[in-house]
Amino acid sequence: MINTREKKGKNKKIFREYKLRAQNQVLKKGVVDEQANSAALKEQLKMKDQSLRKLQQEMDSLTFRNLQLAKRVELLQDELALSEPRGKKNKKSGESSSQLSQEQKSVFDEDLQKKIEENERLHIQFFEADEQHKHVEAELRSRLATLETEAAQHQAVVDGLTRKYMETIEKLQNDKAKLEVKSQTLEKEAKECRLRTEECQLQLKNLHEDLSGRLEESLSIINEKVPFNDTKYSQYNALNVPLHNRRHQLKMRDIAGQALAFVQDLVTALLNFHTYTEQRIQIFPVDSAIDTISPLNQKFSQYLHENASYVRPLEEGMLHLFESITEDTVTVLETTVKLKTFSEHLTSYICFLRKILPYQLKSLEEECESSLCTSALRARNLELSQDMKKMTAVFEKLQTYIALLALPSTEPDGLLRTNYSSVLTNVGAALHGFHDVMKDISKHYSQKATIEHELPTATQKLITTNDCILSSVVALTNGAGKIASFFSNNLDYFIASLSYGPKAASGFISPLSAECMLQYKKKAAAYLKSLQKVQQSLEKISKLEQEKEHWMLEAQLAKIKLEKENQRIADKLKNTGSAQLVGLAQENAAMSNAAGQDEATAKAVLEPIQRTSLVPDVESREDLIKNHYMARIVELTSQLQLADSKSVHFYAECRALSKRLALAEKSKEALTEEMKLASQNISRLQDELTTTKRSYEDQLSMMSDHLCSMNETLSKQREEIDTLKMSSKGNSKKNKSR
Repeated sequence: MINTREKKGKNKKIFREYKLRAQNQVLKKGVVDEQANSAALKEQLKMKDQSLRKLQQEMDSLTFRNLQLAKRVELLQDELALSEPRGKKNKKSGESSSQLSQEQKSVFDEDLQKKIEENERLHIQFFEADEQHKHVEAELRSRLATLETEAAQHQAVVDGLTRKYMETIEKLQNDKAKLEVKSQTLEKEAKECRLRTEECQLQLKNLHEDLSGRLEESLSIINEKVPFNDTKYSQYNALNVPLHNRRHQLKMRDIAGQALAFVQDLVTALLNFHTYTEQRIQIFPVDSAIDTISPLNQKFSQYLHENASYVRPLEEGMLHLFESITEDTVTVLETTVKLKTFSEHLTSYICFLRKILPYQLKSLEEECESSLCTSALRARNLELSQDMKKMTAVFEKLQTYIALLALPSTEPDGLLRTNYSSVLTNVGAALHGFHDVMKDISKHYSQKATIEHELPTATQKLITTNDCILSSVVALTNGAGKIASFFSNNLDYFIASLSYGPKAASGFISPLSAECMLQYKKKAAAYLKSLQKVQQSLEKISKLEQEKEHWMLEAQLAKIKLEKENQRIADKLKNTGSAQLVGLAQENAAMSNAAGQDEATAKAVLEPIQRTSLVPDVESREDLIKNHYMARIVELTSQLQLADSKSVHFYAECRALSKRLALAEKSKEALTEEMKLASQNISRLQDELTTTKRSYEDQLSMMSDHLCSMNETLSKQREEIDTLKMSSKGNSKKNKSR
């Protein structure tokens, strides 16, 4: 494929070069034709100049002839003037002579008048022809100058284009040579890549065969050894212990800790809000220290006094939920059993809100009916009553969704797993709604407090209580905003963590299976700890066995030394006598018996060596053992050195291959970028060539139009010159005849 693409690229480049050459030849031919046309026009202009010069000469001769005729006329007039007095003197000579002279005079006068008129007409025609000739000559000279400048400009453009085309052709030839070199290198690399791909295919084939064999073996083992596949059925798979994700557990514990802190702040703010509301009822609109408050407010105050028994369990339930999430557990909705208790505490608090809501609304109505209540304060009380209804509704909505989230840990059929994400999204929306309601309450209560502070009957106790209630409402607003933003930021993680469960299954089926899974998890952890202990004991046993072998070798060497010493003593006793030999033998026997049972193992090791040894000398046996172990050590060291050298060689080769691969990738990327740039340059040059060709064609068409117009003007001028020639010839003939 690479060779075909390169060949196609080469063919395209060659075709483009031939096309450029052909276009260049056409342009050269057009330039030569234009030069020939300009030369022909110059020759025509020269011929016209010559004809104009001839006409000028003819006109000069005509003017000279006219001057001669004028002088002759003047002479005739002078003669006529001289003849008149003579005629007066000769009047008397006779009537015949006078009549002849009068007839001649009348003839001469008529002839002279005609010649004068003809001379004037000729002068007028000559002047008009001269002016017309000058005008035509000026126009022709201006046109000739413009045509020469245009021809020079066209010639400069043509020269520039030819230089540019030559430069582009040279550049393209250089690029072609470079690309040919690069194509050769790429072909070499492609061949190497083919060889590598063949090798990789062979390796892949071998690996496929190996893996297929292993797969068949494992499948046969599974079919023979495994009684059943527990992941096939969801009921059994739910009992499998999932992979322990410590990061997930730490993240969930961190989130639970943050939620606990937010709930604690919210609980504190709710306690303050209910407590300060109770204090406000005792002092406004009627102060209990001065007068008795209404039975409605007394009942409302009694209920508000019980707020701690409903609000404190929320913090306790969240604390128990936080403590249930540890590093060793698996935290999903099916295993968070403590979420049910938190939901129950929230339900009890909502019952408390429902119980105090009518009393709160009636208390606000009672404030509105008071004589101290203004219209602005009445409007604020109405807004607060609406806000309290919204607050209770938002808490009911939030409790509904939390109760739904607590169902998977108690009633698995109560909530489908596909609805988990939608329920969590609705919880986030409910929290944002709670934040919006608290902002409205804070806004309206601050307006109510400012109006009440302006009343003339407002006491310092009322102002302080209102400030405390307003601070608790602000704390509730901030806490609600923090919880809403916290839940929205972690919503994606909550939705993603729902898939955390048994392998190859959608999740836990029931709380009972989740509880069994947690028990199995504890048992698995205990089993892994026991395996660690067994591993440690096995390592200790292996170390003891190594020490045992070491001491057995030490005992063997000590035994050999003892036998050597006994042999030396026996050799000495041969020279001293038999009695001493017997005593020493008894002492040596006692020493050998005193060695005890610790040397029994060494004797057991030495017995095969003594049986197989052909040399009875003790030193020779010790030398044999030493030589054997030394030879083994030398062999092992040589093998180790060989393995080290091979590993170093393979590491260097792999490193060199990786470097070559990286360099080849870089060169490949650079070549691809250069190819892209070259293709862009070629396309750009083609566009420039097409544009220059079009502009040159436009210029040629304009030049041809100019030449046609010039030819037309020249033909008209020729006709005019011919007419002038004809008229001048006719005039000259008439003058000659006259």
